[in-house]
This record gives sequence, C-alpha cells and structure tokens, in this order.
Amino acid sequence: MALKSFVEVGPESHFPLENLPYGVFRHLEVEGEGEGEGGVSHSSSRPCVAIGDYVLDLSVIAAAGLFDGPILKSNYQCFLQPSLNMFLGMGRPAWKEARSTIQKLLSAEEPKLRDDKSLREKSLLPMEKVQMLLPAKIGDYTDFFSSMHHAKNCGTIFRGPENPIPQNWFHLPIAYHGRASSIVISGTDIIRPRGQGPPIGNSPPYFGPSQKLDFELEMAAVVGPGNDLGKPVDVNTAEDHIFGLVLMNDWSARDIQAWEYVPLGPFLGKSFGTTLSPWIVTLDALEPFACDAPKQEPHPLPYLAEKKSKSYDIPLEVHIKPAGQKHSSIVTRSNFNHLYWTLTQQVAHHTINGCNLRPGDLLGTGTISGPDPESLGCLLELTWNGQKPLSLNASVRKFLEDGDEITFTGCCKGNGYNVGFGTCSGKILPAPQ
Repeated sequence: MALKSFVEVGPESHFPLENLPYGVFRHLEVEGEGEGEGGVSHSSSRPCVAIGDYVLDLSVIAAAGLFDGPILKSNYQCFLQPSLNMFLGMGRPAWKEARSTIQKLLSAEEPKLRDDKSLREKSLLPMEKVQMLLPAKIGDYTDFFSSMHHAKNCGTIFRGPENPIPQNWFHLPIAYHGRASSIVISGTDIIRPRGQGPPIGNSPPYFGPSQKLDFELEMAAVVGPGNDLGKPVDVNTAEDHIFGLVLMNDWSARDIQAWEYVPLGPFLGKSFGTTLSPWIVTLDALEPFACDAPKQEPHPLPYLAEKKSKSYDIPLEVHIKPAGQKHSSIVTRSNFNHLYWTLTQQVAHHTINGCNLRPGDLLGTGTISGPDPESLGCLLELTWNGQKPLSLNASVRKFLEDGDEITFTGCCKGNGYNVGFGTCSGKILPAPQ
C-alpha cells in the first residue's frame, strides 16, 4: 500500500513519499527578500526533496533542528550548502537517516511540520515558484557503452554485420571521459554544434552545422563517497559509492563523431552539451524495483564478478515535439534493465587502475536500447543512420531539426504509487552564423 503524506500527492505523481528524490533549487521570487532560516539567502541555491508538486527546502528543515538523528544532528550543515556534494560524501548511513527523517516529517501522522503553519510555509514551496539547478558540482563525467543492443546496432551500421561488437566489449565496460563543463539542467536549449564531417568521395571534409544531430537515451549514476587514489572499489561494495540515478540526454553529432572517433574516440561530437534531469532518485527508493541483470558470457574477470548482479526495472520513454506542433510523438519505449554491464561493475572497472572518484562525479550508462524496434535509444538506430526516416505525426525525421524539443521520462510503477524521475528536456536552436 502507498504511504500517506499530509502534502497532497496525485495518483500519477512521480514524487510520493516512497520516492523523495533530491535536487537543488533557487526561489524565483527573490526581489526584495533577505535572509531566510539559518542565514540562508532566499536567492541562493540550496538542497531540497520533491514531494508531490512541492519542493521541501532542506535548509529550512535543518536550521529548525528537525534533523535530530545521531549523524545529522551534528552534521546538518550539509543541507546549508549550495550543492549536494557534502551530503553525497557522507555515505549511506547519513542517506538512510535523512530519508527516514524526511519520510516521517512529511507523513500524514506526524504533526511537527504538518501543524506548524509558519515552518510549513517557509519549507514547502510550489514547484512553479522555484528554478531547479544542477544537483551537484560535477568534477568529472564518464560515459559508458553498456547496452549490448546499442553496441550491436552501431557496429552493424558502421562496420557491417559480420563482427559488429568488438571482442573487448564482452570483457570490460567500455567508456570515454566526457566534458563536465557542458553538462546542463533540463530545460536548457542546445545550440546545434558546428564541426567537421566525413568527406564524400574525393571531396575535402565537410565543415559546418552538424547534419546528423541526435539524442541518446541514457541514465547516469551520481557518485557518493569517492575512493582514495590508488585504491580500487570492490565490485561487491560499489553500491555504497552510488547515491542515485538521473535521466541523461547525451546529445551527439553523428557526422562529427564519425569523422573524429578513430583512433581516440568521441570529442567534439559529444562535448557540446549533455542534459540532466534535476532530481536524483536514490538507490533506496529504487530498491523495490531491483531485478536480476542479464547473464554475462563469458563470465567476467574476478574483479568484475559480482556475488549478486542487480539491475532495476525502470521504464523509459522519449518524446519529440517538432517546432510548431502542439503535440509530441513517443519515439522510444525502453527500460534500464536492458543494460548488460551493471552500475556496480562500472564503478569497479572505473577504479581498478587506481582512479579516484569524488562525490558528485557522474557516470553515464551509455544509450539504453532494447531488442525491439520501438526500444531503440537514439535516432541513429531508429532511422538506421537516416536510411529509414521516422514518422512524427505530420513530419518525418532522419535526425533532429532546429526547433525540435526532446523529452525523456522514466517512472517505476509500484503498488499504488510511482517512483519517477520527472523529465529531462531540451530544444535544438540553430547553429550560430
């Protein structure tokens, strides 16, 4: 049965008591406002959780002394910060204590917040009155390539059907190091990138706006406690280093990417923009939707061999709304559980050489494609590199056009409740002249 909050939560809401995803916000109504609870400026960014159509300002709750558990009572300053990084680095015991405290405060039976009108008005803010920001300061961003279906399709498109997946792919979670500076929050416009594309015949390489701009349906893990330089994370304890998941659109310029990626991999075809959803859904909230990960053949090397290989049943959708159209079209229905390599294997592999992760680092899953035509996670696959145009109501697409708005959503279905991620969206603007 669903938990009951004194805050109204609609039956289709992504954000009931069972979820409580974390984010960072700024109040939109800042003119003329001074300092709030605990010396926190109303115009500053601060941590929150989502409940129904509201955000709960954790800086107000912390300043009021309501985090009274053994860990957070003396460490409540983690919620007076402009990002979640301090809280992320405190680890799972602090996360569990915070979740338990917030669930109790927001429950229908608990009077502390419910019956304190002044505190309630200061701490519970309508979502339309706030601006969501990136939830963490992201020092480093790594993007994996963990969907077997995506790897097979891409290999077939570019190298032919004989050996589409490289031999090493089945032995290690392949990844590249992305650009943290161009990670943006949902709702940020994306400017069509310019760059070089492959030559046709004897012509020189093309230069200009990308002609094959694409979305990539991904999710990303937000790192909690890091590891010391030179000390790898054990695959069976790696879950304690993962705070939660966000939706991620790893925008890709396929023509630029195709010309540059040999021999060193993605560069300008990826680094112009990556969009994140604002809410981090914790692994604790996702635990009811845990499922077995796909069987791996050949058996992984010992440092990647897990005692229990776990994934999550997270249905995902991609919507495209062309400029001038009132309605969007669903082009993809996929699921997080299609990933071959697990989150914990990604962490273990990332650190096996001694690389040190830090709180707030972002680990993208790579494009999440399933086995069916409607479950493919990018236009490169959906249109087979433009050879099979995709119908969108009154228009067709080979790749993205200027004015297109792309929206990802993900939502787990529980018994009478949802655990969702909200949306991850962005609109394509023309390349600069």
